[in-house]
Amino acid sequence: MKVLFLIFHGLSASNGISKKINYQLHAFQANQQETHFCYLSEENGIKYRMVDRIILADYGNGLKGKLYKRFEFNSIARYAIKNRINLVYIRSDHNANPFTINLVRKIKENGIHIVMEIPTYPYDQEYTSSFMKLQLFIDKCFRKQFAKYLDRIITFSNHSTIFGIPTLQLSNGIDFNEIPIKQKINDTSNQIHLIGVAEIHYWHGYDRLLKGLANYYTTHPQYKVYFHIVGEFTAQRERDECIPVIEENHLQPYVILHGRQHGQNLDNIFEQCDLGIGSLGRHRSGITNIKTLKNREYAARGIPFIYSEIDEDFENMPYIMKIPADESPVDVQQVINFYNSTNLTPTKIREAIKHLSWKEQMKKVIDSIKI
Repeated sequence: MKVLFLIFHGLSASNGISKKINYQLHAFQANQQETHFCYLSEENGIKYRMVDRIILADYGNGLKGKLYKRFEFNSIARYAIKNRINLVYIRSDHNANPFTINLVRKIKENGIHIVMEIPTYPYDQEYTSSFMKLQLFIDKCFRKQFAKYLDRIITFSNHSTIFGIPTLQLSNGIDFNEIPIKQKINDTSNQIHLIGVAEIHYWHGYDRLLKGLANYYTTHPQYKVYFHIVGEFTAQRERDECIPVIEENHLQPYVILHGRQHGQNLDNIFEQCDLGIGSLGRHRSGITNIKTLKNREYAARGIPFIYSEIDEDFENMPYIMKIPADESPVDVQQVINFYNSTNLTPTKIREAIKHLSWKEQMKKVIDSIKI
């Protein structure tokens, strides 16, 4: 089978979404599928649509380039038809509109199967600014019409249908070749290091942990807890929720802001840390059940972690701690007690999720398509 993996944006080495996309591409290839990748790129201000490393369309620069990349999709349809693509795998950008509908209609009329991954569902609550709400309004107007051309919608939720289309329920997966297991067991008799890796949105709920640390340090404890935040705040809202808590409660010695990191730098930070911080505020965006990539990455590293949503792959595992899905500050002493009660090695934790490889997850997509 020939697969065209389509996204409507570019890639960044330190971005978790970009890493996930690369894992999925490798997984299709590991399942012996001829796989091509369509994405946006920019060089010297000029916008390009690419397939693999070949320029599919040159959109120019300035306003022209910004507009064309959002509305010109005929080049994708022509490529898929000319190259006899069997399956187009779309990663949703919440961009249903007459132009994207025309794209999937042309592809479908030529007998090509189409599936679309919606990484987080529902997603309406994620749109907060006026401009974002305008984008969402357009998507809401057209998304059911767009969905009519899809074979399946890929979801990491427990919804059986989305926009009236049957779903294929997957778990976010892991590329075990790309994520190293933690090598060092740190001495945690006097201190513990927590790590949260994310492009920080309000639903990550890091402010809940920061408020918990503020409460914890009012007792002047001898046992020290450090929180390493790896990633950037995506908007001023997130920064305003977190930075004042750090500054007003004098948490600077205990909260380390690393910014974006990847590769060996990220691996080194993980070696220093003992416990992962998943999402602590998914309820803020109306989500109860989700299978996040971050939880799986922590498990692949071999470290225990905490989160607040329902993740059916981990609910009863001895290396996870659940906190309430509400606005209460994290009880840091409970986190310490949980960590001290765990006795699983990194190897044992990693082995427990071998079935969650991206190869196995993407095989489900392949098996769902009848050529």
